[in-house]
Amino acid sequence: MPRHLIKRYTPNPSALKKHKYLRHLGILLHDENLWHLNRRSVSGGVASGLFWAMIPIPIQMVTSALSAIVFRINLPISVALVWITNPLTMPAVFYMNYLIGTWLLGTPAHVGEFQLSFEWIAAEINAIWMPLYFGSFVIGVVLAVIGYFTMRLYWRWHVLKRYRERGRPQPNDDLGDG
Repeated sequence: MPRHLIKRYTPNPSALKKHKYLRHLGILLHDENLWHLNRRSVSGGVASGLFWAMIPIPIQMVTSALSAIVFRINLPISVALVWITNPLTMPAVFYMNYLIGTWLLGTPAHVGEFQLSFEWIAAEINAIWMPLYFGSFVIGVVLAVIGYFTMRLYWRWHVLKRYRERGRPQPNDDLGDG
């Protein structure tokens, strides 16, 4: 895995441990597994970040960070991937999740006239919350599983590629002459 590329864009763990808003997490941030760049940790971080990116809650980064701490997976990758659903992509992603939820639940899609107001959201949330969250959960689980295994396969492919480039025998290679 291109560790140098990932390390270039991830924050310094000691700086994060001393950050005034993260200091209260104390010893939880001192777990080295949160900062390791290995196949298990990065794959778990990808899965966590993709899952929480699909769940429409206002504290996606916090829940992603807490799941990284609980499962001892890469914290920066988990939190960074939550930004797949940013203010520009959120409407399209959550609308797609809603439509998938209505399809899975067998309910008709309730799409009225959209108004950007608190009153409209409060009135419509009763009609859309179940398909929205069910669809978001299903898509989150599917993306997490795909992301986890894709990252593990990519990591393995990259390691084997590096072995070949170095001219070393690959694991499980037949070393006989023929």
